[in-house]
Amino acid sequence: MTRGFYTIMAAQFFSSLADNALLVAAIALLRQMSEAAWMTPALKQSFVVSYVVLAPLVGAFADSMPKGRVMLITNGIKIVGCALMLFAVHPLLAYAVVGLGAAAYSPAKYGILTELLPPQQLVVANGWIEGTTVGSIILGVLLGGALVSPRVSTALLGFDLPGFDTGIDTPPEAAIAIIAVFYAIAAIFNWHIPDTGVDHRTPSRNPIALIREFSHCVYLLWRDKLGQITLATTTLFWGAGATLQFIVIDWAARNLGFNLSQASYLQGVVALGIAFGAVAAARFVTLRDSVRVLPMGVAMGALVMVMVFVTQLPIAIVLMIAVGALAGFFVVPMNALLQHRGHVLMGAGHSIAVQNFNENIGILVMVGLYALMVRSGISVHIAIGMFGLFVSSTMLLVMLRFRLNQRHSDSLHLIGMEKHGPGGH
Repeated sequence: MTRGFYTIMAAQFFSSLADNALLVAAIALLRQMSEAAWMTPALKQSFVVSYVVLAPLVGAFADSMPKGRVMLITNGIKIVGCALMLFAVHPLLAYAVVGLGAAAYSPAKYGILTELLPPQQLVVANGWIEGTTVGSIILGVLLGGALVSPRVSTALLGFDLPGFDTGIDTPPEAAIAIIAVFYAIAAIFNWHIPDTGVDHRTPSRNPIALIREFSHCVYLLWRDKLGQITLATTTLFWGAGATLQFIVIDWAARNLGFNLSQASYLQGVVALGIAFGAVAAARFVTLRDSVRVLPMGVAMGALVMVMVFVTQLPIAIVLMIAVGALAGFFVVPMNALLQHRGHVLMGAGHSIAVQNFNENIGILVMVGLYALMVRSGISVHIAIGMFGLFVSSTMLLVMLRFRLNQRHSDSLHLIGMEKHGPGGH
């Protein structure tokens, strides 16, 4: 790997680390403001709405200039959103600004790999980027939880600059100020990402043309017999995963008596389980056999419902790791198969844009439904039961749809793994 690749990895790690730590700090800020409980899951919605609204446009923006510069600009937007929380802007609005930067950051961090590296290194490079992202999620929620904990926040607030009033007087504000430093570190790495020398003239700057082309790609992937299965699965996974972040916080408070800082550590345990499951899937599941992991999604939904009966920390840790491991084991093969099928149908860039669009719609819908449950006063136990039942039943429907599709087309032919005979292409 080139030196520039490791610079990209470092920039991605620190930027994503700050994103996830900031979510915990923003939750603490909402609680300090005594805002309604439904606003906590709404934070995630405010973050991902830009992924959905700007999906047809961010790819063209990422291709309009050197991608290192795109990453620097969009990371700067994240810094602005982080700073807004320190200037009394409502956390929902400020975190939406951070999401705006993240939506435009995403296609640049993946797109630059194809410009910087030869094709034979792309699979390994994407694996490192995904591994770095998972690591930043785990460490980010742990960092956010630590920064808002009484012990650390007291130490941070006790630090004063002589003759200068920082205006930082509460634990969430102290945490946000530290998180801004991590965004600044990411910006330093962004600054040193090399220019790949690729011509950055975009095919079209017409928003209407871009939206029309993007809509065609969405239609193409959902109509494809295998594309619709993989896209439905990954959309459900990301929507369920985002919702589970907030369910764990409320469940830990109800069943374990945990505060926000302690509950964030359990979120990190789930992410650790996802990492274990992802490694196992990469080791034992081939692209040809990827559709065989669909039952893992059903099992994950069923296991989530067991949370209702858990009241002891050791059992909770084991359960969180198991839920995460099942999720990682079934989503990694589905994600690989979706990227393969998308590349065959429309090219990798358009495929990733369509995937991001649908997965973030899943997050908006499922987190939105959970926010409505919280607002209507439904208990966390009932919400967990409904959530687990929805995930399992939806995965059963996806499996049924796949079997119906198999009746009309050989699955190996759909995957593109068959051996072509004479006249094959």
